[in-house]
Amino acid sequence: MATEPTPSRPYMPDYGISEGRDGLLSWTWAEQQLRHSKNFWLATRWPDGRPHVMPVWAVWDGEAIWFSGGLHSRKVQNVLVDDRCSISTEDAYNPLVVEGVAVKVDDDTERQRFVDRTNEKYETEYGLDFFDPSTTAVLRIEPRWAFGLREDDFTTSPTRWRFAR
Repeated sequence: MATEPTPSRPYMPDYGISEGRDGLLSWTWAEQQLRHSKNFWLATRWPDGRPHVMPVWAVWDGEAIWFSGGLHSRKVQNVLVDDRCSISTEDAYNPLVVEGVAVKVDDDTERQRFVDRTNEKYETEYGLDFFDPSTTAVLRIEPRWAFGLREDDFTTSPTRWRFAR
């Protein structure tokens, strides 16, 4: 990532969260959560405003979170109408939630990098043809902010990061 996001204490009234900077999580911790989480929860909006949440596989490339889905799947259709979305790691005790915008990736060189990262992370052997653009969308979530905390340090670990974009 060109510049590390700015950490701060999130506003969480009524939770007994420390107001100081001691205990803030590092961005290195957050990136570790993104790299090691196998399953993610993707939240999008139906065109009529209803929430939609689905599990996905995803990969972090140091700047964005990548995932794929059927071109006509609800999650893909939702982000094609409204690119705002949230994605979270699978560990509810040490969660990382990222909010950003999803961008459909059509460039074959970038799509191949996604395939390579996916194969490495998930120990698969997909080829670029598996992600045929006539049936499958490859999307990149560009983070706007992220939130993380550690359950074993609930009062001092909650951290929010803002991305300069």
